[in-house]
Amino acid sequence: MADALQIDEASIPGDTADLTVYRWLLTADKAAKTLPIDDIKSGQSNFEATLVKLVTGAAPFPNPGRPLRNLAARCFVTLYNRAETKARFETVQSLLRAASDFKTSDDVKVACLYCTGEIMLAFGSQIMSCVADVTSTALRLIKSSMIVRYWAFVSLGKSYKTAGRAFPDPTLKDISKQARNALTDKALPIQRAAAELLLVLHALPETIRTVLDVEQIINPCIKSLESADQPTRRALSHLGAQILSLTQIERAVPVIEKKAKKDQETLNEADTSAGPAVEVTKPLLSPTEMLYQLSIHFNKLNATRKLRIGLFDFYASTFSQLGTTFVEMHYGAIVKHIMSEIITPPRSSTTHYDTLLIRKLTGILMRDLIGMRLLGEQGQIEAIKELAGSYLRRWPALMPGQSSPSPNVLVVALKEVAGLLQQLGNAPPPVQDALSEPLVHLLAHPNYATQVAAAWCLRCFCQSTPLRLPKVVVQVTDLLQRDITSLGTPPSSVDVARRALGHAYGLAALFAVVSERPLYVSYDLAAKVFDLAIQLLKRAGEHDVSIAGTEVEVAWTCISSLMALGPNFIRTHLPQLLVLWRNALPKPTSKDTSIGTGRSSSEWSFLLQVREAALGAILSFLRHNSPALVTLDVSRRLALLLANALTFSNAYASQQTEETSDLSIFLPGLDTPLAAREAMLRRRVYQCFTALGFSTVTDAMQSTLLQSTVSLFASPEGYAGSSVQAAIASSSGNMATIWQMADGYAYGVASSDSTRIGGLDSDSPGLSIEGEPRDKLNRDTIDTLIDNTMTMPIMGSCENDTQTLCRMHAVNIAWPEPPPALTGVVDAAIELFAALLPLQDVSSASHTISHVVQSVRSLKLERNLGRKSAAFVNAAIGLLLSLRNGSHVKASREVFGNTKVATTLANFIKVGLHFTMTLATILIIVRPVQDAILDGDPVLRRSGSEALGRLAGFGETAFLTSQTKFLVDQVVSNRDPHGRAGCALAFGAIYSHVGGLVAASSLTTTVNVLMSLGKDPHPVVHYWALTALSQVINAASLSFAPYVSSTMVALFKLYMAATHEPEGGSLSNVNLSGDLPTYQVICQIIDAVIGVLGPELQEVNRVNTLVLDMMMDFWREDDDSIRVEAIKCIQHFLIFQADAVDVPDLVAGFRKYLSSSRRPLKIASINALYQLVQRDALLMSKLGGDRLVEDLFGMLDDDPGIDGVRNIILSWLQQTVALNPSAWIDLCQRIMSRTTASQRATEGALKTSGMQDDEAESLSVGTASNQPTGGLTSRWRTQLFALQCLHHICVLISKSGRREHLDLHYAVSQNILPALLLVSRVPDLIKMAFSASATYVTEIRLEGLVVLRDVVEVFARSPDPDYPDVLLLEQHQAPITAALTPAFSSDSTPEILAAAVQVCATFIGCGVVKDVQRMGRILKLLTTALEQSKDSDLLTIGDIKELSPNASVMLRIATLAAWAELQVASSAQSYLLAIIDPYRATLASLWIASLRDYAGIKGDSEVLQDPATTAMDSPSSSMGREVLLPYYDASWWKILKAVACLMALSDKAVLVAMDGQVHSATAGGKEGKIPAREEPLAYFFVVFGLVFEALTASDSNSSSDTRAGMTTALETLKYIVRPEYAGGAVLDLITFDEMMSLAYRLVMTETAAVQIHLVSAIASLASSRKDTVLRATQTQSGSPEAFCGCLQLTQCLKICAYVLRHAIPTMERPVFDQSSSAKDRITLISTAFQAFLVVGEVSTAIQLEEVRALAVSLYADLLKYEKSEIDLCGPTFTSLKAALEMKSAELQGDALAKYQRLLHGLLSACLQNIDEMRGRQGPAALLKVRNNLQAVALVLTVIPVSVKISQAVVEHSCYLVTQNLNDINESSITAAHCAKALVLAAIAGSPVLTLCVKMLIPGLIRYIAGVAATADDLKKDLLAPGTEDILRALVAFFRSVDDSHRARFLGLLLPLLVLLLDPAPTSPTPTHSRTVTQLLELATLAPAAFKEATAKLDEAARETMETSIRQALGPKNASSGQSTKPQISLRSF
Repeated sequence: MADALQIDEASIPGDTADLTVYRWLLTADKAAKTLPIDDIKSGQSNFEATLVKLVTGAAPFPNPGRPLRNLAARCFVTLYNRAETKARFETVQSLLRAASDFKTSDDVKVACLYCTGEIMLAFGSQIMSCVADVTSTALRLIKSSMIVRYWAFVSLGKSYKTAGRAFPDPTLKDISKQARNALTDKALPIQRAAAELLLVLHALPETIRTVLDVEQIINPCIKSLESADQPTRRALSHLGAQILSLTQIERAVPVIEKKAKKDQETLNEADTSAGPAVEVTKPLLSPTEMLYQLSIHFNKLNATRKLRIGLFDFYASTFSQLGTTFVEMHYGAIVKHIMSEIITPPRSSTTHYDTLLIRKLTGILMRDLIGMRLLGEQGQIEAIKELAGSYLRRWPALMPGQSSPSPNVLVVALKEVAGLLQQLGNAPPPVQDALSEPLVHLLAHPNYATQVAAAWCLRCFCQSTPLRLPKVVVQVTDLLQRDITSLGTPPSSVDVARRALGHAYGLAALFAVVSERPLYVSYDLAAKVFDLAIQLLKRAGEHDVSIAGTEVEVAWTCISSLMALGPNFIRTHLPQLLVLWRNALPKPTSKDTSIGTGRSSSEWSFLLQVREAALGAILSFLRHNSPALVTLDVSRRLALLLANALTFSNAYASQQTEETSDLSIFLPGLDTPLAAREAMLRRRVYQCFTALGFSTVTDAMQSTLLQSTVSLFASPEGYAGSSVQAAIASSSGNMATIWQMADGYAYGVASSDSTRIGGLDSDSPGLSIEGEPRDKLNRDTIDTLIDNTMTMPIMGSCENDTQTLCRMHAVNIAWPEPPPALTGVVDAAIELFAALLPLQDVSSASHTISHVVQSVRSLKLERNLGRKSAAFVNAAIGLLLSLRNGSHVKASREVFGNTKVATTLANFIKVGLHFTMTLATILIIVRPVQDAILDGDPVLRRSGSEALGRLAGFGETAFLTSQTKFLVDQVVSNRDPHGRAGCALAFGAIYSHVGGLVAASSLTTTVNVLMSLGKDPHPVVHYWALTALSQVINAASLSFAPYVSSTMVALFKLYMAATHEPEGGSLSNVNLSGDLPTYQVICQIIDAVIGVLGPELQEVNRVNTLVLDMMMDFWREDDDSIRVEAIKCIQHFLIFQADAVDVPDLVAGFRKYLSSSRRPLKIASINALYQLVQRDALLMSKLGGDRLVEDLFGMLDDDPGIDGVRNIILSWLQQTVALNPSAWIDLCQRIMSRTTASQRATEGALKTSGMQDDEAESLSVGTASNQPTGGLTSRWRTQLFALQCLHHICVLISKSGRREHLDLHYAVSQNILPALLLVSRVPDLIKMAFSASATYVTEIRLEGLVVLRDVVEVFARSPDPDYPDVLLLEQHQAPITAALTPAFSSDSTPEILAAAVQVCATFIGCGVVKDVQRMGRILKLLTTALEQSKDSDLLTIGDIKELSPNASVMLRIATLAAWAELQVASSAQSYLLAIIDPYRATLASLWIASLRDYAGIKGDSEVLQDPATTAMDSPSSSMGREVLLPYYDASWWKILKAVACLMALSDKAVLVAMDGQVHSATAGGKEGKIPAREEPLAYFFVVFGLVFEALTASDSNSSSDTRAGMTTALETLKYIVRPEYAGGAVLDLITFDEMMSLAYRLVMTETAAVQIHLVSAIASLASSRKDTVLRATQTQSGSPEAFCGCLQLTQCLKICAYVLRHAIPTMERPVFDQSSSAKDRITLISTAFQAFLVVGEVSTAIQLEEVRALAVSLYADLLKYEKSEIDLCGPTFTSLKAALEMKSAELQGDALAKYQRLLHGLLSACLQNIDEMRGRQGPAALLKVRNNLQAVALVLTVIPVSVKISQAVVEHSCYLVTQNLNDINESSITAAHCAKALVLAAIAGSPVLTLCVKMLIPGLIRYIAGVAATADDLKKDLLAPGTEDILRALVAFFRSVDDSHRARFLGLLLPLLVLLLDPAPTSPTPTHSRTVTQLLELATLAPAAFKEATAKLDEAARETMETSIRQALGPKNASSGQSTKPQISLRSF
């Protein structure tokens, strides 16, 4: 192994020298870590020399590229850590000499500098003498080439970290000066290196002494932002953050001399001399002064947009650096700075775009950084209070001298408050008090944006505080009504109109919450608002245009908001709405379409506004009510209306020719310009068409829509700006790219969201963080968001589209940002175009695509290059989205695969791939210096390549070949890097979308081209080429295997290449490479290669080793983004070859990354840990221990948005909780013992106001509320997760089957330590549940009740450890009651009340307390809820007085379900009867009423609804049904089960309830038989329909509740079909046929467990209809046909037979449902036979024999089947017996003859089955023989005496019994049992059985003799049961023998018994003892015969018998030699 430290230099090959040396270094590094130290020391000098030669590039070593120098440095560090260190100085000197030599190459210099830096970093404090040489060398090399300069800075920084004390001050100043100068270097990597060096130099506060020191670093950093890329901005911002954070560290304040106050100075000196000076410390700068260092640059007049955006990186880094404590402490100052210095200051030219940009950037800062990451829950609460008090409450200004915040400030504050409310989830009372009033007031703000922001914030407020929702809705509605009244009363001002709109927006936002929180608001309000809107629309015609416009806007806004309530509310109003829409969208008249109509601008504005508002309501209708209400008729009507609106919009556009130069004035509101109005109208038209669908849109209209959309987004006419100004800008060269425009329009390009969807992020995977998209470059989310604004020409905001206020969002978004109208209409047009194009035929599609191409290539665009670029981008995105949609439309393959269409599209896309190059060339001619344009257009590149790939997937092979050839030609001929990058991406896209099989022929070409492009030094080319290669590998999968080896070698070469390093290459290349990280893509390729290799990675070869080594090397890189990709590779590698990886080392690394400030690295580490935990949680427990779990909980508390942490903990818990649940409970208890911020804030407010609740104080013993004010806090979501973990613990333990966790006595008996068991933690669980119930967070309270219910259910039967006869929970009744009490307090919610009622019922029904008097408050709460449920009024359970109607019904459902569970449990818990009986009549009535209501909801019928019993919200009861349906779905089957229990008891209360009558108090409950009836009960069809629907809707994949409902439905069906309930309804042919069809379906699809209930129900139906069926069959009793008497009876028989045919396996149908257990299968067969026979009993005699024959035939199939090792016959022989015995004694005539033939047939079949098994072995054969033997015995024993059996059959049967009896195996035992049965049955005197005995006796004798002759004791023991059976049978038969024949029988029997005797002196054998017993019994039965028979025995036999009997009867201590004759009374015989 020591040889591994040496390498034979002569053997290093020239062509693969780098790879050879790389492998040696890996081996040497491993050896240096593992070899004994002595072995290392012996070869250390040679090893050092070899490493130095390698690093210095001496021959024959290759150039020391990046992987070689990294490994060499690692070897140096490992060597000097373990071996001699004396050579460190010489090594460093050698490296420095080589680096200083001007003759050495840059690679060698870099390697020497890197190794020097690593050695100094590890040992700098020990070799400080090297510092002077290191610094001098590095300072000289700083003036060298770029990459050398970079590493010179890096080595200086590493040296200073450990040897900083050795740096002289002059040297430090020189280094600092050089670094500051380098901050403005042209090379961006040099700027990054300099920033990193200055970070190291200024790590301590002493390095920053004055403000000048701060400015000397901050100013050049900010200056460099103009040219910096994102990595450079990040490095500069980190440096600036470090410097600024140092100013906040307190330090001693120097005494400032003031010459003007000499006396004071003298006095100070006197004070100083008098005693020691008191040193005052304070920061260098206050927080405000520190932030001013940044804002001063932000507010400079010449500050560019890029610089201002870059400054937000500084702000973000500064706040991150200062941390949570600083931000929470100075939150007010930070917000004040942002508001006053960034939002408010007037700048020379502040456009609307600038306002939105700053608003977005401040939103990123305040929301995404400070709010989401830096503020704890307490900080969030304080932040809301700060924003509310300092800004929101200051409008309007009421006092003189006060000033109101500006609208922009208010919008920013409202936006942040909304985000904080969503983040909090539950707003505590102090927050509610701070916000409720100002939010409503701000709705009346005159600024439009502020109104919309206030409405959105109010929506978020009511979402987090639903209890305040009804009051706020009423308040806003009243304000709106007041405004409308004022609006209609002249004179009305503009302020009133604006105020009315604001309140309408607020109401719209609130109704979106109503649909999410339907239990809190009465729908009377919705109906009231709808009526108000209708009245407004009717009044609009009575006022002038200005007032009417406001009224129309308010009305349609209200109607739009009501659409969110769903179909059940809108359905009743839809006819009225259709009329309103028809009036608002009439067909355009000639006046509308003719030019020069003379209309004023106000009139046009009103007409546009009316239509746009009405279309907004239609759009909301389509979004929230489709497809339920969008029928074919409605769709046609709406399509016509939309066509009218589009025609009007086109007519207006044709008349308006004005061009607008200032696009920033297009703001929504009352004064919206006409152009924006028209754009808003057209946007709504396009959106409505897209939402409506195209099934009812005519072909002509579709063509019109396509033409309209193309004209808008791709033609010159679609440009809304000034064509003259655009032409001037194009000709003068004053035009930037569209992505750098700052006018909010960018020549009409699609919005940023659309462009990212269309191209950039189309392949990005899902969300890795809650609400955060994954960044492809693995940057932090904050960095990504800020960087995206650099290329975001369109800024969206909530006020751009008020539809976002009332729209239901799939996820909670903090702030919707729709684009402006002029851009929104482009987005809508592209979306509509993409949806329509795939639906067209070939000719129409070809025409449309040609139109697109012609529009984009229009000569008019040459004068407007910006519009040309925008049109090209829009067209590319539209076509790409069309192709994406086409992949889901089957017919589109013919369209896009058509040669003409595909060629046209491909030519256009190819132009798109190179459009950027062409445009750049034109612009270079116009304006030579346009660096940004040379970067290329990534949107076109990505969208064009993907479109070409998808198009190739649609086309044929010839098309694919031609496109591949074109791309190859372009790569060869076109040297433009952007064009080559586009071709590379096209290669990857084609292979990805065509597929590996189709594109296999071009794989070699593709790989070669991409690998060649990957070697290109230009970053754009090699980055996108390698990206495409990773796509190809993933798509090719196993087809790529032949290329793996060459690919890995090529990747290693790229890793070695200096041109692919982030710091290598030319100046232009390195400045591009920052945003194009090559190493990340190489990691992605390695990951793809791992997927190709798969299990082959387990083999040890060079390729697999190279994959592992490169993967681990990338993991050790310093760049966090590379580590993220490497971790993904490691995760993939672990799947196939975990043994090759050092898992402990990985875990240590992942744990370190958990605390990283880089969020992507943290997420990747969490995902990797999750995989390791899933793989082996016990190993992770050993490696990480409890500390790792605590750290994970801590991470969850710091950042609740990381879901991966929850997954790790849950997976860990599931695997280990059964071993030690107590440890997990300890962890959860530590979390629950803390207080939440909401609770602390609320309690603080209560203490301040002196309103502390004494009862709550007394109940909260040991809970978080008693913690001191400064105690630990925890986020409420963390506590919620801890409670969820407790729930999982209880569920997992209960399912584990480990009794010791539930029974402490058992655990002690098994010597298990009680402290580790779950049962010992019951008090803690209850305490935590109580702690949760006392919080102010609804979710925690609900989960606490879940845990409490778990405790009751799991430990209900656990005994008390001290008193075994007492249950454990009995002593915990008081704390359980206390935990339930807060659920009924005034601040509770309906959900909490329902859960608490359920827990009450669970506790009462579990049997812990059986004395009703001791149930106390729990029973009182339950009975009170039931008493409340009797009335139709609103419920007032507990202290809650204001429940809504829907909440009342929901609670009534929960209460009835709880009592239903008690009713079901009463069958096992008799004490519950005393509780239920007083309320039985009431419960029956309410249960049936609830089932009736549920049936009405399910059937959408109002006929069955009775408002007197449901108390549903009557004005909008249909909406109430929609809300309550989920609660009914969860509870109906429990109620139905209770009703079934009452039916099973024949309780008259349920009969009365089902008949719709009132049960009298004096009526009996169960007395007497319920009479049958002809007509069904009033509500029979209600219950029957629910049962039928439940059985129809269920399938094998249904949820547990659905399956339980199906089982309950079948149980109910068993009783509901009885005539006392159903009358004759179920016998109706239609009903009966449907029921039978359903039964067949259930048999074919359901398991045996379900079919058991089904056949029971059929049996019940048949048995209960016996009289009816008999009457029907008597009319045709003479018919010879079978089953002709009654059709229903026939169907029942068929079902039973069908069940049996599927349940009984045969050779033709051997497969049975594998999901059914053997027990269920056996039960099903028995139950089905029983049901079959029950049906047969109802039949006539002739039919009975047919039924019997069918049953026996089916059972014969079961006896014949021989491939089952499960005994299905043995447990079901009772069914065969029942079938044979059924009315068999009454048979006569033909029936008797049929019966005899049946028996013969069955016996013959059984005998044949036995004969077929002759000579066969195995369990299945043996089982078949045994079952058939038993069947034969059964048949012979059950037949009546009158039945005749063939003697041949009897003889053969006895022969087979005898034969098997004498085969010494398991079948002999069965044969013995059969013989016993036959002999015993013969006693009755049957001649058949007598014959059987006669034929069996010889065989029995031979069997006994054979057993006696057997010498094998084991065999004797095996045959002992058979021997005993035969002896008992013979003795029993002896009893029936006549006295005259007994002596003769004993003469046969006694010699046989003597053979079994073994009178040995030792203990007798069991056979001997049983034989002696039989002898004594015989002697007792017939003494005379016994004496006679004994006398005839030979002497030896008699002596043996006498000796055995004497031993049995004599004294135990008698000696064996004594005579035993006097002791046995034989003489009496």
